[in-house]
Amino acid sequence: MVTRRNLLSAAASAGVLALTAGNPASAATSNNGTWAPDVSANGWRIQPAAIATFRIEGSTASVALRRGDAAEVLLHVARRWHYEIAALDTEEGGGVAGHRTSRTVRADFESNQLSGTAVVLHPTAYPLGGSERLWPHQEKIVQDILADCAGTVAWGGHLTPGKISHFHLAAGPDDRTLAGVAARLGNHRQRRSRSQTAGAVADPAAPARRALARNLPRPG
Repeated sequence: MVTRRNLLSAAASAGVLALTAGNPASAATSNNGTWAPDVSANGWRIQPAAIATFRIEGSTASVALRRGDAAEVLLHVARRWHYEIAALDTEEGGGVAGHRTSRTVRADFESNQLSGTAVVLHPTAYPLGGSERLWPHQEKIVQDILADCAGTVAWGGHLTPGKISHFHLAAGPDDRTLAGVAARLGNHRQRRSRSQTAGAVADPAAPARRALARNLPRPG
């Protein structure tokens, strides 16, 4: 996977460009780095029985997520990242991670993986507090993905400490907006499947899409 770090590291080492890395040790934690509550930071109950494994459309990669609306929305995020930013089914960048059982967290929002309501895409390429950034056109794609999700998904690139690879549900389990977004994205996927254009997405550079992305609130 070609990242900005790959292309700029030589210049940085020569002193042409200075990159300042974040310090994961300064990340917000709960109970000295161990998440104790029965709910994750975004308000979803931690219930291992609610987790299932799903294949990411258009790839050979699979990810464990919470069944229902949570999986529907987060799989859309992963699918678009796979098609438009970087493939998730190679060994580069750390692939994809979803639900986990380890309660060790370096930032509170990482606890959302415990409830299966977060997905992490290329986590070794874009770690917590890392200095690596997306290319400008990739950031526009991420903003467009968030616009698709209508405020129900938060991106780690907007959080402190930052984690570009991280996306989690910002909507709670009883949020009607989440149900509506999940239904819309699911219907869109079914229509796309029937027309055999699985990789087709709206143009993120279209004026209407850019305006939608700019006006979208940034949930925590």
